[in-house]
Parts: sequence; C-alpha cells; structure tokens
Amino acid sequence: MDETLDEPPTSAVFLDNCHFSQVIFNNVEKFYVPGGDVTCYYTLTQHITPRRKDWVGIFRVGWKTTREYYTFMWAPFPSDLSGDSVVQQQIQFRAYYLPKDDEYYQFCYVDEEGVVRGASVPFQFRAETEDDILVVTTQGEVEEIEQQNKDLLKENKELKESCLCLQKQNLGLQEELRLAQEKMKELEGEVCFLQTGNLELRRAQELQAGEMSSAQMNLASIREQNIKLGKENQELQKGLESLRSSCEKLELEGNFLKEENKRLTEQNGCRERELQQFKEHNQEVSSEKEQLESRLKTTLDHMDQLQSQVLNQEKEMENLVRMDHDKTEQLEHLKEENRQLRVTLTEQKEQEVKLEQCLEDLKVTEASMALHLQHKQHQNHNLAKELEEKNHLFQILQRKKDEIEEKNLRLKQENNELLMRLSESPDYSAQVAVPSAQVPTRSPESADLLFGNPYYRELLGILCRGSQGPRGMGPI
Repeated sequence: MDETLDEPPTSAVFLDNCHFSQVIFNNVEKFYVPGGDVTCYYTLTQHITPRRKDWVGIFRVGWKTTREYYTFMWAPFPSDLSGDSVVQQQIQFRAYYLPKDDEYYQFCYVDEEGVVRGASVPFQFRAETEDDILVVTTQGEVEEIEQQNKDLLKENKELKESCLCLQKQNLGLQEELRLAQEKMKELEGEVCFLQTGNLELRRAQELQAGEMSSAQMNLASIREQNIKLGKENQELQKGLESLRSSCEKLELEGNFLKEENKRLTEQNGCRERELQQFKEHNQEVSSEKEQLESRLKTTLDHMDQLQSQVLNQEKEMENLVRMDHDKTEQLEHLKEENRQLRVTLTEQKEQEVKLEQCLEDLKVTEASMALHLQHKQHQNHNLAKELEEKNHLFQILQRKKDEIEEKNLRLKQENNELLMRLSESPDYSAQVAVPSAQVPTRSPESADLLFGNPYYRELLGILCRGSQGPRGMGPI
C-alpha cells in the first residue's frame, strides 16, 4: 500500500507500553478532501531519539497492534539534532495510497522497534458538507449537555484513576509472576540436575553391579581352575612319587645289574646285546624322568602364580565389597534427598497452579475493566464530538441571527424615515395615486427575512389611506 517495497518494523505491542507524548502531531484537520495529497506535521520532543527505521503510518481508529496500519511513510531523519531541542518535521502522503472510505483514522509515529511514540487526533477523508450542520438546541439543552459532559469527564477521570490502579496492580502481579517463574526455572534446573545425578548414580550402580557379577564369575572360574590345578597337582605328585619309587627301583636294579654285568662280562657274548638294550631303556627312562621333573617344575611355578592371582582377586573382591557397601549407603542417602525434593516439587507445582488460577482471574477482571473503559472512552469521544459540532452550529446560527437583527433594524429605520416623510407632506397621497391592487404583497427589503418585515403591514395601511385622497372623495 506504500511506495516503498520494504515492510516497516511492527510488533504486537499493548497500548500500556506505548509513549504517545514523545511525538506531537500539529495542525491535524478534522476532514481531508479525498483525491488530494495529505501533509502530516509533527514535532519530535527531547524525550525521543529518532532512528533511520522510524516511520509514520495511518491507522484506523480502534487499532490494537502496529501491524494494522493502512499505509505508511519512512520518517525523515533530522539533519540538525541536539539532545535538548525539539524538531519540526513533515511528511506528505500521496492521494493514491490514502483510504477511500469515511472511517476515522489517525497518524501514529512508530520507532524501529515497533513501539508507538505518538498519535494524532482522529480525522476523516471526506468533504465537509452542509449535512454536518445540525439544528440549534435551547440554552437548557446546552446546559444539560454541558452537565452531562462534566459528569462524563468526571467519570472518565475516575475510570482513568481506577485504570492506573489496575495497571499498577497488574505490574505488581506481573512482577510476582516473573519472580515465581524464575523460581520455578531454578527449581526445574535443580530437579534436572538431581535427575541427571540420579541417572549417573544408577548408571554407576549398574556398571558396578556388572563389574561385581563379572568379578564373581571370574572368581568362581578361578576357584574352579584352582580346584582343577590342585587335582592335577595331586595327580602329578602321585606320578612323581611313583616315578621316584620306580627310579629308586631302577637305580637298585642298575647297581645290581652293574655288579652282575661285571660278573657276566666274561660270560656270554650274547648278553652284551641285552645289556645294550637295557642301557637304551635306561636312557629312555632317564629322559622321561627329566621331562617329568621339568614338567613338575613348571607345574609348581604355575601353581605359585595361580595362588598369587587368587590372593590378589580376593583382595580386589574385598575392596569391591567395601566400595559396594559405601555406594549403597550413598545411594540410599540420595534416594532420601530425591524423595524430599519430589515432595518440595509437588508443593511448588500446587502453588504454581494456584498462582496461575489467580492470574487467570486477574486477567479476566482486567479484560472486563478494559472493555468497560474502552466503551466509556468511546461514549466520551462521541459526546465530545457531538458537543463540538453543536457549538459550531450554534456559532453559525448566532451569526445568522445577528445578520437578521441588523436587517430588521435597518428596515425599521427606513420605515420610520418613510413615515416621517409622509407626515411632512399631506398632499403626497393626492399627487401619487397608488391602487391597492398594485401594492406588493411583500416588500423587496423583507424578501430575505425569515418572517418578513414586521412594519410592512402598518406602512401598507398608511399608503391605502393616502390613496383615497382628501376629504374622503375616493381614489383619484
């Protein structure tokens, strides 16, 4: 709707947050003729700092937010701007972009944040016609209207005071609501922190339980392995004892065979072959003995390692059991704190519900009071407008009345002069014959009067008597 392509900065701003006195609109007409450009004059006070994105818009009366503008123009940035001085500015709206209806509109100055800084008096886009003139009322009616206007002004003042009180109460309640919301946010943060701590503790407990179960399983497997190794050790010890006994037997037999070999070396040549076989068998037995001794040694070393591992595992199990006990006590303490916090959170939620109910009641009351105030302001505006129009009409009729009185006074003077002339010349009626049929029914001087010339009938009688001539001889 404007010449520019950029949209102005707007926002859903309540009327309580606006500052209408920072920009003052000057020379605002009651009516603007449709089809012509409109120049808007305004003054920037020292309470406002103009910026590049400020704009002036035309709004229909009754707007709620700055998004409801009909058309707008960017406000020119002042060339010479000082902090303590006022600046006169003007903007021209093209006729093509102006409204075409006869609704009431007003100028509004909006800054780049979408906040209204000034508003003008309402006006219309229509020509001022004679239909706007009303019939004048009597003095009593005017006094009654003035009394009603005084009563309405008094009632408007009381409503404004009550509105200020309600606004103060609303600010207090908003502050309480903000504090309650901040406290609620803090409590929610604490609850979230405690919940995360509780989750971490649960995870740690689950990990600890898994570690304990894995440690118990490892301990059970180690115990089973230890039992198996003990059985193997016993079997190896039995085998070692049997090997030792067999070795002793073999040594005894070797000694015996050595002695017998000495005796039999001289005997039979075929016995050497048996002796050689027996030596080979002895070597095999010796190698087997060495293998068994090395295997027994490694087994004993492995047993020592397993025993040291079992001792270490038992120590770790004792430490884990001790840590589990401590963690269990800490978890119980945290559960108790969590329960207390849940009770506190439940109480806070109940208080929040009560506060929300109170805020809803206050909002309903505030809305009803705002509607009542808006209705009263509209009635006051209509009555003020009607009184202004009646005063204007009264002035117009008073001027017409003064003009009529001047005309009546002038006609009265002319009639008096005419009567004086007729009384001074008695033969005037004989020389000038004026038939009664030619007497005008209405004097030209009284044609413009509302009720005619009041002296015209008296003048007509004198003229008729003069037309009869002297001594009653009838008309000439």
